[in-house]
Amino acid sequence: MRDKFVSRHSIDDLQPCGNPRRRNSLLRPVVLIPVILVAVAATIYSVATNGTADAIPNADCSLVVPPDPLSAKGLATPYQLTATDPDQGPCHEANDAQSAFVEATVINTATGALSVYRPLVVDAGTRPAAPEIVPKLSAHSVVGLWFGFNGDNLTLSSRHGSLGDGNCANGTRGSIFGQFAFCDAARFFVAANAAIKRGQIKIPALGTGTDGLPCMTTRDYGLIDQDQSDNVITSYLVRPDGSTAQDTSANNAALADATTLVNGSDNLLLDGFVDPALGCSTFQAPDLTNPGHTVSSLALNELFAAARQATPIALVPEIDPMTLDNGDISKAKTNLYRAGVNMGPFKNGTESAATYCSETLTLGAQRIQQDKNLFLAAPSPDAGAANNLYTFMAQRWDASLTNLDCAKYINVPAHPVQLVTDAAGVVVDATFGTDQPDQPDPTDQAGQPDPTGQSDPTGQSDPTGQPAPTSQSDPTSQPDQVGRAHHKHHHGSR
Repeated sequence: MRDKFVSRHSIDDLQPCGNPRRRNSLLRPVVLIPVILVAVAATIYSVATNGTADAIPNADCSLVVPPDPLSAKGLATPYQLTATDPDQGPCHEANDAQSAFVEATVINTATGALSVYRPLVVDAGTRPAAPEIVPKLSAHSVVGLWFGFNGDNLTLSSRHGSLGDGNCANGTRGSIFGQFAFCDAARFFVAANAAIKRGQIKIPALGTGTDGLPCMTTRDYGLIDQDQSDNVITSYLVRPDGSTAQDTSANNAALADATTLVNGSDNLLLDGFVDPALGCSTFQAPDLTNPGHTVSSLALNELFAAARQATPIALVPEIDPMTLDNGDISKAKTNLYRAGVNMGPFKNGTESAATYCSETLTLGAQRIQQDKNLFLAAPSPDAGAANNLYTFMAQRWDASLTNLDCAKYINVPAHPVQLVTDAAGVVVDATFGTDQPDQPDPTDQAGQPDPTGQSDPTGQSDPTGQPAPTSQSDPTSQPDQVGRAHHKHHHGSR
């Protein structure tokens, strides 16, 4: 059920890995408006949707990438959403089951200055509800783009060679990631990691939560789900007529009838719900879309996690549903995805499906239980899935074990957590079991675990901490429309 938070989907669908997700079109989540995310963390908004409760929207949409997407003009040109297969029904950005999102993070390589910009998505053939802000970039700017989607499969479509010009990656040929894509991400992270090494970028301290534990990152087993490090924090405004606008202070004041549209994501879950519940803060940079404010982004979260996450470190595994190729493990697709989120290639011998599942089962459950009282007092990212942050995290964790097919690699208790639902199917209570998993099988086909049970503490294959830019797909090999995924996946938190 891709959530509509979306509960990450809000949650990961409850289907095994590789199976089509079941969408719950009735989910009506409430979310934090991330325009000044931390500053307004106490304000809750309902997500708008133009879909009807009994209609199943087309979950496979395409996003037309404008020409020269890494330039100021390209960033300020609306992306156009359309149906990949019109016979399956239309795609509308205002329908929160089909909404696509774009997020740019920019580094000035001369100074190391970081900034964030949020390009707009509109329905194909329509105009924005308000003029777009044109960002100011320098000659030293390196721009990375990341995409999120509230449906199942988002296919990037080229306009005048934009996919090649932007060095965009939608997946491997014939097998897209699903809800996720990026453009020139590896080059951005190479530049950012170099600036960190030179001391131009200062990564803030991790900090300690009110629970007395280290604050979490996107690579913490207490936070991750079946497809970690996906989707974005970008939000848009949507008017009753379905037109959209950038989520800025000026547009909020001018468009009184607009509501907020968000992308259910691990990043929004962390920045908008978990961090506030634990009294933690996020790594932010100036918002070029909304001058005078700061905001976080997927790229900032990954830079922060790479620098501050202590072992054990959760890195995108080969069994992530978004990196599977027609249900099969694909090292090439896994490594391509990881290059887009500042991670080095998968390491056989030190990483494995068994270790990932074992850490998720034990450490994930442990952290959720340790923070139970704080999470019980925090709002649910998806009120249609769970009634508070604790029950949301519990059902999301439970669904992830299923979607990762962890029972194939370790001994997973039949009922690792007992979920209690009300008449509407909303999880209202969760009780964790005490069974411990067997140790990972050292012969696991997905890669042998490290004797210490730890992944590479840097999350990088290169000693400098820079991902290899060659792991990005060759832009010249990209067709104008990247091949569709052969599988669908859902998440529990998105």
